[in-house]
Amino acid sequence: VQLQASGGGLVQAGGSLRLSCAASGRTFSSVGMGWFRQAPGKEREFVAAISRSGGMTYYTDSVKGRFTISRDNAKNTVYLQMNSLKPEDTAVYYCAADLSSVLTVVASRYDYWGQGTLVTVSS
Repeated sequence: VQLQASGGGLVQAGGSLRLSCAASGRTFSSVGMGWFRQAPGKEREFVAAISRSGGMTYYTDSVKGRFTISRDNAKNTVYLQMNSLKPEDTAVYYCAADLSSVLTVVASRYDYWGQGTLVTVSS
């Protein structure tokens, strides 16, 4: 599976961004997808995950109510809509594919990773 993340940029606090992750190389609807982020000097952390069908989602507490993960299997794309952004959301955001599709928060359980897209939130 090849993953290409896009949509990052510079936004003011309170603003919104939508990240996209385009997948190729395997039947997209057969894999679970997740978003992770890594801030400078910090460990990579889980943000959100979505099941193969899109019927189940899971979020880390810090983004609940502000971020929404979704997918369009017809377009082989997963999205992360980010609203009410805060400076602490600043990070490189990565999409990842989980062949077992168990909706996991554990980075090591994901099999393929995109290259990352930088989100910078100014105060």
